[in-house]
Amino acid sequence: MRFAPAAAALSLALAMTASITVGQTRDPDPRAGVLIAQGQSALRAGDTQGAIDAFESALAVDPGYTPTLVYLAEAARADDLQGKAISYYREALARDPHNIAAIAGEGEALAEKGALAKARLNLAKVQSMCGDSCSETRELAAAIAQGPRAPVLTAEANIQPQPQTN
Repeated sequence: MRFAPAAAALSLALAMTASITVGQTRDPDPRAGVLIAQGQSALRAGDTQGAIDAFESALAVDPGYTPTLVYLAEAARADDLQGKAISYYREALARDPHNIAAIAGEGEALAEKGALAKARLNLAKVQSMCGDSCSETRELAAAIAQGPRAPVLTAEANIQPQPQTN
């Protein structure tokens, strides 16, 4: 009986902190917001390295703002760095497992790398979360249908050994 008030207060405190942290969306730090806007305009202009630099700076200013990771992943994909993009998407999903943009983006990056089975799993998740009519579902389905991107050949991979004549 003498522990009942303490237990009630503790359970109330835990319930309040759990409800505050779940589903909380917030605006980024104003300085990070400016950097995010700069990164988005650089990405639209085709300056992927400038966009990556701006997004990384925004992440340094406000490391707790999860959408910055999704923006970084999009810039990495635009720069044909699908592996790096997948790691950014996964970090965003570790913070927010129900982030539809991160799930769909990871699926698109997986499809671009050729991991179509894994991309289809992401498509199923996105379909269950927002249905067939949302843009994320349509874009991911299109990426899966398109298949993997052509591999980039390096100079070393393009060298053919010449037969030796004696």
